[in-house]
Amino acid sequence: MNNELFVKMATGNWQGEINALNKLLDQLTDEDLGREIAPGRNRGIYLLGHLTAVHDMMLPLLRFGPSTHPELKPVFVDVADRVVAELPAPGQLRQQWKEVNDHLSEQIGSLPPQEWLTRHASISEEDFQKEPHRNRLNVLLSRTNHAGYHRGQLALLKKRS
Repeated sequence: MNNELFVKMATGNWQGEINALNKLLDQLTDEDLGREIAPGRNRGIYLLGHLTAVHDMMLPLLRFGPSTHPELKPVFVDVADRVVAELPAPGQLRQQWKEVNDHLSEQIGSLPPQEWLTRHASISEEDFQKEPHRNRLNVLLSRTNHAGYHRGQLALLKKRS
């Protein structure tokens, strides 16, 4: 029963964070996304692409299947903002964000609670025996925190709109 409760809390927090990000992104214009969070810092569009890429990479990490947009990783994870001269259009990134998170939410909602405490794809069975905390639920918790951190940054763009 406790595992079910913890999983329900974690998946609820994940979905709450995604809903909050969706609400914020709906309020930000493409022009807002083109601005820097702070002078010399990432632009909103880079953060949207970064979050989309990281969430897309969760699919194979959580053993839900392959990434749907692997082309985003070299642009938004492997390098910093402004290294790649031409980024995808904001509308395209918004659509990819929605696709990735809809698919991810569907998979998250269908995974039985006991499966959340199984290993993620980046750890071997042997190492997982030694480090059982390296499980799918831990990935979800860390990515929820990651999303919240970047939502806070993106919210700075709204204040200046």
